Amino acid sequence: MHYSKFMAEEKEKKEPALAPASAEKKVVTGKKEKVEVPAKFKKLVEEIEKMSVLDLAELVKILEKKFGVSAAPQVVAAPTAAAPTTPAKEEKTVFNIVLTSVGDKKIEVIKAVRDATGKGLKESKDLVDAAASGPQIVKENVKKEEGEELKKKFEAAGAKIELK
Repeated sequence: MHYSKFMAEEKEKKEPALAPASAEKKVVTGKKEKVEVPAKFKKLVEEIEKMSVLDLAELVKILEKKFGVSAAPQVVAAPTAAAPTTPAKEEKTVFNIVLTSVGDKKIEVIKAVRDATGKGLKESKDLVDAAASGPQIVKENVKKEEGEELKKKFEAAGAKIELK
């Protein structure tokens, strides 16, 4: 081991507060791993090898800020043996019914809202009027079958519905 590397490691042990939290400590096993460096990066790698641990930590911080990235290792959750394997995307079974457009038959849509929600005439009319300016939730936490039925009823009344 080179004296300069030994001194840098000793300095790091004495001054752990100066090293960034994201810096990883490498366990020295006495063997150096041989890495082939492409010719275009040789000069850069040689310059980095000459730097102290504190300088390297500062360089990492600067590069993180400059490029908006993090040198922290990414955590990838691996499935456990106890957990059953599930498809990548689970099918949604509960939906919110959202009125996106009223259409030409406003009175029919108001009736459909009353039937779906059990609200009074005024509340149903207010909901339909509000849908003219933006999507409105008609009913929440509806099962898929009921949502499809209500969607058909609203579309028959001339409204456009989304199941979200």
